Amino acid sequence: MVTRAAVVGRRCALLFVAGLALASCASNGETTTDPSTSTGTATRARNVPDGRDAVVDRVVDGDTIVVDDGERIRLIGIDTPETVKPGSPVECFGKEASRRMSTLLPEGTHVRLVRDADATDRYDRTLSYVYRLDDGLFVNAAMVRDGFAYAYTVPPNVAHAEEFVALQAEAREADRGLWAACPPPN
Repeated sequence: MVTRAAVVGRRCALLFVAGLALASCASNGETTTDPSTSTGTATRARNVPDGRDAVVDRVVDGDTIVVDDGERIRLIGIDTPETVKPGSPVECFGKEASRRMSTLLPEGTHVRLVRDADATDRYDRTLSYVYRLDDGLFVNAAMVRDGFAYAYTVPPNVAHAEEFVALQAEAREADRGLWAACPPPN
């Protein structure tokens, strides 16, 4: 006799396998050269995921931007050293991280904002994965890969958590950016 739990388990397993198959179809793993990265190469999607398009108004710091409608966007899955937190000193590599974000997303850059599970954080900033529309660069990943940000996962926003952790390990191993300049985080 087949139990209800066994049927549900099989369905979950089939959905998981189907999801993996779809993911492999959606991303062919091609890499292209991106001159805006410090390492000279970047993996980027041929197609930017669905989301909301916006234009960058200004960069607040290494992990927060403001778009043309005044909305504050906090990049999901990354954390950069502080530069503008009230009552806190500027942290090691904070200015460099902010400058890097300004280089990647200068005023007027067209971006796609892609949500995960939570729409906002406790400071009422919109949480997003950010893609540059002109070339598909995944900005969150580029900041970690190039050593300007730490991987920072806050469940339930975990869509790219494993990717960011792997990119951080590569940056740390290569002594890129903050990994060469700063003491390890606590």
